Amino acid sequence: MCVDSRAINRITIKYSFPIPRLDDMLDMLDGSQLFSKIDLRSGYHQIRIKPGDEWKTAFKTPDGLFEWKVMPFGLSNAPSTFMRLMTQVLRPFLGTSVVVYFDDILIFSKTRAEHLSHVRAVLEVLAENKLFIHLKKCTFLAPRLNFLGFVVGADGIQVDEDKIRAIRDWPAPASLSELRSFHGLATFYRRFIRDFSTISAPMTDCLKKGRFLWGDEADRSFHLLKEKLSSAPVLALPSFDKLFEVHSDASGVGIGAVLSQDKRPVAFFSEKLSDARRKWSAYDQEFYAVVRALKHWEHYLLHKEFILYTDHQALKFIHSQKRMDGMHLRWTTYLQRFPYIIHHKPGSSNVVADALSRRSCLLTTLHHEIIGFDMLAESYADDPDFKDTWGACLLGGSHGGFLILEGFLLKDNRLCVPRSSLREKLIRDLHGGGLSGHLGRDKTLTSLQERYFWPQLAKDVGNFVRKCYVCQQFKGQAHNTGLYSPLPVPSGIWEDLSMDFVLGLPRTQRGVDSVFVVVDRFSKMAHFLPCRKTSDASHIARLFFREVVRLHGVPTTITSDRDPKFLGHFWTMLWKMFDTSLQFSSSAHPQTDGQTEVVNKTLGNLVRCICQDRPKQWDFALAQAEFAYNNAVHRSTGRTPFSIVYTKAPRHALDLARLPAAPPSATQLAEETRDVQAETRLKLLESNTKYKAMADKHRREQIFQVGDLVMIFLRKERLPAGPHHKLMPKKFGPFPITRKISNNAYVVDLPPDFNISKTFNVSDLSPFYPDVPLYADHSGSSASHVAENDAERGASGTDGEVTHAEPGIAWLEKFDPLWMPRTV
Repeated sequence: MCVDSRAINRITIKYSFPIPRLDDMLDMLDGSQLFSKIDLRSGYHQIRIKPGDEWKTAFKTPDGLFEWKVMPFGLSNAPSTFMRLMTQVLRPFLGTSVVVYFDDILIFSKTRAEHLSHVRAVLEVLAENKLFIHLKKCTFLAPRLNFLGFVVGADGIQVDEDKIRAIRDWPAPASLSELRSFHGLATFYRRFIRDFSTISAPMTDCLKKGRFLWGDEADRSFHLLKEKLSSAPVLALPSFDKLFEVHSDASGVGIGAVLSQDKRPVAFFSEKLSDARRKWSAYDQEFYAVVRALKHWEHYLLHKEFILYTDHQALKFIHSQKRMDGMHLRWTTYLQRFPYIIHHKPGSSNVVADALSRRSCLLTTLHHEIIGFDMLAESYADDPDFKDTWGACLLGGSHGGFLILEGFLLKDNRLCVPRSSLREKLIRDLHGGGLSGHLGRDKTLTSLQERYFWPQLAKDVGNFVRKCYVCQQFKGQAHNTGLYSPLPVPSGIWEDLSMDFVLGLPRTQRGVDSVFVVVDRFSKMAHFLPCRKTSDASHIARLFFREVVRLHGVPTTITSDRDPKFLGHFWTMLWKMFDTSLQFSSSAHPQTDGQTEVVNKTLGNLVRCICQDRPKQWDFALAQAEFAYNNAVHRSTGRTPFSIVYTKAPRHALDLARLPAAPPSATQLAEETRDVQAETRLKLLESNTKYKAMADKHRREQIFQVGDLVMIFLRKERLPAGPHHKLMPKKFGPFPITRKISNNAYVVDLPPDFNISKTFNVSDLSPFYPDVPLYADHSGSSASHVAENDAERGASGTDGEVTHAEPGIAWLEKFDPLWMPRTV
């Protein structure tokens, strides 16, 4: 029965809903091992027409007037409505375990148990929404199955054997309609055929209006395409965690490309060239093939670096062309969106001619880019690196991969550069020239090795990059330098303390918002004292005397960070009167006071667990947290802090009864106390040795001497007040070292306008390498070359340039005009 719905479709407001792309659905199957396919029974007829709108679907028959109660085929909004229904019903599973195309549902999983749970969840959702399946058309728990004309499995996707059998038995087309039918079916599988457009080009010509002339070329194309489709490869499913490779090529008829991973094809792309494009040069056709391939697979290639292979050598220099017309400029601009590495893959045809043409192209390019290029040919005979090779090539023509071409010495298509200042200029241009971006040593070396050759090229590049002032200033930050140096082990309890603050807590009813943490470095006993963030040094001193000195006496040393409360004049003078040494950590280096930092982390966990949903009553939980911490065994000592300080553990709520025991004598108690402290000290020494051995595995030693020039890295805690941006210099300097505190701490001579502490940890210091020329010029003097280096680096101090002769705030302001020094 045929129902004409054109009348109602003309007055229907069209509803658009995206239909999923088949390629996108197949891309989600990577890594799956089991598959199930569910087919709905008369999917359209499972959707009810809105009550009251049935009359809109009325149609006449010889037996009378009838109306649809369910959604029929032929309505303009039927496909989008049904697809929207399936998307809403299966939305929790889409993209993770399910793909759906109208009434075809594919479930995929990596394990059997996972797959059973996915199938059960989908069937429950279908039953909940009263959607019924056609059981005979369903397949469950299969390692491979047919889905939408493809066979999907764990090893990839391949063509459907039934459709390939129909293509294999297809007779030669005798009319335009038969040719269109065959061409349409073959085009459905074009992603499986390399150079599909080139192979089918004679048949495509027959599809032009009024030109159906079936000749020998079309017949050969027809049978070749049938043969290719019958032996189509199994395509790998794309994985976005692996490296993509793109191979492009062009011929006089069409262009082609292959997307692959792990040496397996993922998809093939091809396009027949128009009559106008067939007249392009080989370079333009190869360039066009690259652009079209990247545009076709843009959704695969934009997110991650990939490798682009081409058999056209000139395409390696796409971004170094001096002049480009409108078409090349548009293509080059488009390619800059992709993070690719282009590699030349030589063809298998005339290899000798290819090599000679590539050398000629290389020499032509160099002749236009390098100043003083013509003088190289005169330098080989006297050059200490190449004079022997030059003489051997003059006698024998070729020697050890070296070849003389047009008066220049080449090694494996790379120009040999004699020992002169030209070597440094080449390194400088490829490292920080107008088309470079001060890349690292390895990438700069790779760029040079593709074009030039001389002995110790890698060493010269490493020396130059290490001395590059721009790289030293704008790149890198902290290093894994400085071996682990633990603080000395204390000799007794509550003689050597460490202190810190925990800030940013909710303000309680008692008005406190911080915790003053005091830790005994010997016994690891801690006191957690609530306080206020706004308390000054005098308040903190009184709190310390009331809660710590009252119980344990005056300490010998106190280790803390550079908090303003600890640096206050009152605090320092007070402890000077008691002959207590204050040991401050270097700025922005909390590892010095690591003992308290670890306790702070433990304290946070304890208070969170005790308070739970009462965050503004945390101050009442400090007593419970302090008892729990001091009654727990410490990893470094192997004892609880209570047992070290009081030689016994305190009574617990669970200690309901105790066995009677004779009280120890005073002599026994004193000996036991001495034994506990001696054992604890030995444990601390062993722990420090173990921690040092573990930490030093990932660190390297860096020692400076007084007078050494260093570049300093300012962490965000030390940056002066004012606006900052991410493009500010990473390091500042060079500045001399004035005093060595230890192998890990140094005092640097900073200008007074920096207004920050001059003490730095070794991890924030980098050695400064002055920029000196690698090679002197031909006259034997390098003064002119050094002057050139200084001019390029901005050492002259002229307007708009950077001078490092007088480092300081004025030097920093030239990079950030909004930067203002901190005022006292």
